[in-house]
Amino acid sequence: MSLDTDARTIGTANSMPSLDWIEDSILERSRRLREAKDVYASSRRSNGQITFSWLISQARKLVVASQSWFVVSIVGAGIGINAAIISIITEWLSDMKMGYCSDGWWLNQQFCCWELDGDEDSGCDSWHLWSTVSVARWFIYVLFAAIFSFLASHLVRSLAKYAAGSGISEIKCILSGFVMQGFLGFWTFLIKSLTLPLVIASGLSVGKEGPSVHVACSIGNLVAGRFSRFSRSQSKMRDILAAASAAGVAVAFGSPIGGPSFNIKTMWRSFLCALVATVTLSAMNPFRTGKLVLFQVTYDRDWHFFEIMFFVILGIFGGLYGAFVIKFNMQVASFRRKHLGKHGVAEAVTLATITAMIGYFNRFLRIDMTESMSILFRECEDGGDFEHLCQTSVQWRMVNSLLLATFVRMLLVIVSYGCKVPAGIFVPSMAIGATFGRMLGILVKALYRAYPTSGIFSVCQPDVPCITPGTYAFLGAAAALSGVMRITLTVVVIMFELTGALTYILPTMIVLLVTKAVGDVLGVRGIAEEAIRFNGYPFLEKDDHVYDAPVSRVMRRDIYTLRAKGMTLMDVENYVDAAKVKGFPIVVDDETRTLAGYIGSHALRRAIDQAKQIHDLPPDTLCTFSPDPSERPEARWSAISIEEDMESNVLYSVSSPGILKLWPWVNQMPLTVSSKVPLEVVMQLFKRMGPRVILVEDLGVLVGLTTVKDVLHLEPHGQFNSPIVAWSNRGALDGALEELWTWLADVRSSINSLYGRISRRWRWR
Repeated sequence: MSLDTDARTIGTANSMPSLDWIEDSILERSRRLREAKDVYASSRRSNGQITFSWLISQARKLVVASQSWFVVSIVGAGIGINAAIISIITEWLSDMKMGYCSDGWWLNQQFCCWELDGDEDSGCDSWHLWSTVSVARWFIYVLFAAIFSFLASHLVRSLAKYAAGSGISEIKCILSGFVMQGFLGFWTFLIKSLTLPLVIASGLSVGKEGPSVHVACSIGNLVAGRFSRFSRSQSKMRDILAAASAAGVAVAFGSPIGGPSFNIKTMWRSFLCALVATVTLSAMNPFRTGKLVLFQVTYDRDWHFFEIMFFVILGIFGGLYGAFVIKFNMQVASFRRKHLGKHGVAEAVTLATITAMIGYFNRFLRIDMTESMSILFRECEDGGDFEHLCQTSVQWRMVNSLLLATFVRMLLVIVSYGCKVPAGIFVPSMAIGATFGRMLGILVKALYRAYPTSGIFSVCQPDVPCITPGTYAFLGAAAALSGVMRITLTVVVIMFELTGALTYILPTMIVLLVTKAVGDVLGVRGIAEEAIRFNGYPFLEKDDHVYDAPVSRVMRRDIYTLRAKGMTLMDVENYVDAAKVKGFPIVVDDETRTLAGYIGSHALRRAIDQAKQIHDLPPDTLCTFSPDPSERPEARWSAISIEEDMESNVLYSVSSPGILKLWPWVNQMPLTVSSKVPLEVVMQLFKRMGPRVILVEDLGVLVGLTTVKDVLHLEPHGQFNSPIVAWSNRGALDGALEELWTWLADVRSSINSLYGRISRRWRWR
């Protein structure tokens, strides 16, 4: 599925193959049983004595047990190295727009002036601006932004279309059991790693944190795919991908604890992967500060209870910001799909150029977003007076500049997030929250200076700073991030690790709880969940929905079935080739449709192909999918391993002339429900057990089947599943964009017509 296609709807999700976690767990269990059987046989042969073969088997068992930890360590180291390289290149490209280092063109401004303390712009002879003329500097700044965005978008369109976007939505679907071929491939990893610094340096209002998770999962997939233990087991591969995604979050924010998801099964592996990644990043020290992120700060000043009312304002802003951005960004995405699907490069260059032209004249839009946050988070007494940010004489001019930066960047995020380049929304949202929070902090500080003896400020000591605007920026960043992503606990942990200030845990929790409450009142989903719905990905959310409908409302009644006995090999092959489905229910006969089992089409084809290679099977060979009463289907099924024991099972199956026994590959106990079961129960089965398909039967008679995609077809029409800020509702921005597009089309048509008339007159002369 290309990111340039216009058909990413619920219907296109039907082409996405899914994993059957139950089948995968059965295969994994059979492998463990066979390995245990081999160890037991080896110990029996040794008659209680320690033999060389027994030692080899024990050593092999130890290697297998430690392989997962070894793999996640390699993945973590790779993620850390990749993150450090991306950070170094990004900062170098960002500084290149302003000037160059005479000591070495490959050095950014910080490394070029690393011997100087304080402001690098003063007294650093090695760093040269491109020009002393303001207009020339502005033009070069815009030119570099256009070049960087063109290179990034062109590489993405030409070599790896999956490298566009954030990747968070797709990663969530992959971890839930759906397969997207090429999304975690080598070219996607390479192009996204190369273009991500270009995109950030171009000045587009997008971040690298979401794409960093995608790149981290690609590294995990590439490394784990080299080991057969993970390449043959989808559940184990998903554990590695989950650990890699946690490490991607950890290196993006410098938060080894905030990265891992708190899933009991994968928590420790995720923590190890995140820890190795952050240690590697710290060892490479990309910012030359000894810190894991550029905006890491430390607060040693306490807060006051009267500030809670202002913290509530930050929380309300975060909730409103998330609702506003999600609603209008989905409308822009709808417009982009309709009109700009084939103009990804032109769109990215245009947005980068406009952003650079506007942002150059605002001090907080001109510099990199992470550098901007590092300035806004600082205390004024700790070298935080950037361009007189802490001076009382210019506080109102700073308030105006911060307010303008807040709303301009908000509009730029709405139109930029989702364009055909690697683009995240974590850091842009935090930067917006930081500018708004710092503005509010300056206003509160000005209020304190105007009325120092007021009742609410009575707890403040005269000679000790009472209000710290940097903490308001920090809390505003947390509120905006939580508002747009709809996450709370992870943000608390991440922000705590960024500051190391235990005293600000309670204010952070207050702000995030208010943000969540505002989002809940407005019915807002996270932007990743809205992108999943917008793109039509088959993903069941964790929220409980009430449909007041049985499973019979969405189940498929016209299904392909195989008879347990009586079908020839030619009939089976023709039927399977014509059906084009993922599996077949087995019925005793076509009239009664008594359910006898279920077989996957992949397993069936492999079994038939392997049988043909071993035996000369005529087309009229009878196929049986049901065992005789004397045979033990449960024992054979528990010991089967399609991937490793195919040949021996085929030899066992062909035990009598003219009969091919395929029942060892049949699931004799498929997951079934009654047609009267509520749809909510079926959804819980899909979420918790992860089957590919659930069969529907009444008193043993097969009446239909359902999949996750069938349930999703009904989801938009659910009675309690219609959020207030639905992207499908046409809004003012969508209408304005349509009018602008129509006007541009008319202008282009007029220019073409005028050019045609001038050309004809010139030829007549």
